[in-house]
Amino acid sequence: MKLYYSPTSPYVRKVMVLLHETDQLDDVELIGASGTPLDPADPLMGKNPLTKVPALERPDGPTLFDSRVICAFLDARAQCGLYPDGNARWDTLTLEALADGILDAALLITYEGRLRPEGMQWDSWADAQWSKIERACAALNQRWMAHLAGPLDMGQIAVACALGYVDFRHDARGWRKGNDALAAWYAEFESRPSLEATRPPEG
Repeated sequence: MKLYYSPTSPYVRKVMVLLHETDQLDDVELIGASGTPLDPADPLMGKNPLTKVPALERPDGPTLFDSRVICAFLDARAQCGLYPDGNARWDTLTLEALADGILDAALLITYEGRLRPEGMQWDSWADAQWSKIERACAALNQRWMAHLAGPLDMGQIAVACALGYVDFRHDARGWRKGNDALAAWYAEFESRPSLEATRPPEG
């Protein structure tokens, strides 16, 4: 299989952490495909019409894209149970969706500051995206700590990658304030070898 990726993409990081956790890293060839909405990655043309990473090219089927689809596929392939059965599955999927919502909002803030011309940047828009992140972190801290402290699943991985990206690009905004339980959980969880091996490079 071929994984089209960018080392700074938090969505890619979710897939990479899963590959580490399920011992599938050697089954995937990594192909660099960095890009932005204004400058799509050329290697993705014909693989993912949205020209977004990650995208997983398979020898026996169409290329998979969207990190949630790829993670579900790789988990099923390895039969590791990161998406559990029964009622717990819906909690895991909801937690992953919440984490991806944090990423979506954080990425919009990044694009607002990096891609939009300085005179056209909209601070209120960026602040509104940050409000989503604040509400999501508060919800994690208040309602989801028992799940986060439970057996490893994809929801935990997604949350860790989301918080890692917020630290990476927007650390100064301070998501930890008022979220002591979540901050303590993340401080421990990010020491897992899979998270340490997939830290984004600075820059």
